[in-house]
Amino acid sequence: MFPEPGQRIEDSSPGVRRETGEREASPEAERETRPALEPGQEDQAASPPGRPRRIRTGAAARTALGAILAAAAGALLAVGGVAAGVFEPLACAVAEVACPPGPGRGEIPALRPLNGVEAATAGRYVGLGDSYSSGEGAFDEQDEKEPLDSGATQCRRSRGSYVPTVGGAYRFAAGMEFWACGGATTGNALRGQYGQPPQVERIGPEVSLVTITMGGNDAGFTPVLKNCLARASWSAGCVEQEPEVRRRIAQLGRDLYEVLAEIHRRAPQARVIVVGYPRPFPRSPGGELRGLGPVPAATLSTEDQLWLNRMTRLLDDEIARVATGVDRLITAFRGQGSVEYIDAYDAFDGHEIGTARPYLHGLVLDFDVPPVNPHSFHPNRDGYRRLGELVRQRIEAGPGRPLHNYRVETR
Repeated sequence: MFPEPGQRIEDSSPGVRRETGEREASPEAERETRPALEPGQEDQAASPPGRPRRIRTGAAARTALGAILAAAAGALLAVGGVAAGVFEPLACAVAEVACPPGPGRGEIPALRPLNGVEAATAGRYVGLGDSYSSGEGAFDEQDEKEPLDSGATQCRRSRGSYVPTVGGAYRFAAGMEFWACGGATTGNALRGQYGQPPQVERIGPEVSLVTITMGGNDAGFTPVLKNCLARASWSAGCVEQEPEVRRRIAQLGRDLYEVLAEIHRRAPQARVIVVGYPRPFPRSPGGELRGLGPVPAATLSTEDQLWLNRMTRLLDDEIARVATGVDRLITAFRGQGSVEYIDAYDAFDGHEIGTARPYLHGLVLDFDVPPVNPHSFHPNRDGYRRLGELVRQRIEAGPGRPLHNYRVETR
């Protein structure tokens, strides 16, 4: 540094002022008398002009570092598919970012995998599907006089269905809802029926369990049965429908995929359990099946019954293929939730139509048009109880693969 005008060279010597005789404070002494700085405050005096200012490492630096760590943690959690809401408690413990006020700070959260029952009951249960879910075969006078909701009579939603049975077997954190509807197709599930909203719109992110039986109406089983009964005695009115039934089932595969994918999109953490159809007749029918009711002459031959069993198997295989395919996609990306298929084809073994204690209604005919009563070939109350058992067994057993559903716990 250059001397001031009039100043002697020796006066610039550090430590002594020649004019006053006062000793100049050394840098060490000045630092001793300087007030203590708050963490993160700039040390102005210690940073001469032209030199970078030093910043003490303190809360601000830790916060900046914490934000970086929290952002990195958030990115990892997002890639891993962890649910929203996990980031904040984890960021608080790891980086002191986004910490809520009050007690609990300092505790380390851990992600604990949920088992099958915990994942299924963590939110709301919603029962969707067609008449095999709605309870058509159990629909009675009580259901008609005291409907479950405003649209239950049209949809034939019954207290005897397996859906209320499953709903009453567990304590779901957000309750249960029942929106299955008799006659529903995949198109109805996506676009609505009887003026009611589409079934998929009943699903939201809080849903943790969905059960659904769907596909029989897409395959046209009702008109197939009608044609079987309306045939002339010398024709093969049942089996000759096979090409059309196969075409419908092939189309079902594409439509059912859209339904299941939409359900998973709306409720990504839910376990979606797809229930197949039981075969209606014994593996070896004991003879032709005569109709019950005012038109007992109508029959289904042994060949008809075996053919209907085969078409049921074909339908179930297609539903299983689609459900399994959607679940494989979820698993490949380590996504939450699942799509699980229950093979119910042999669920009524020993209790088919024509046995001593059937779990399905037989062929019930009316004078009405159409002559086939809606109860025909639908489960009775014993049948719905059996389907409910299968669903509960699956809930308890889990999807047969790891679930990527987690709960944040502190320890």
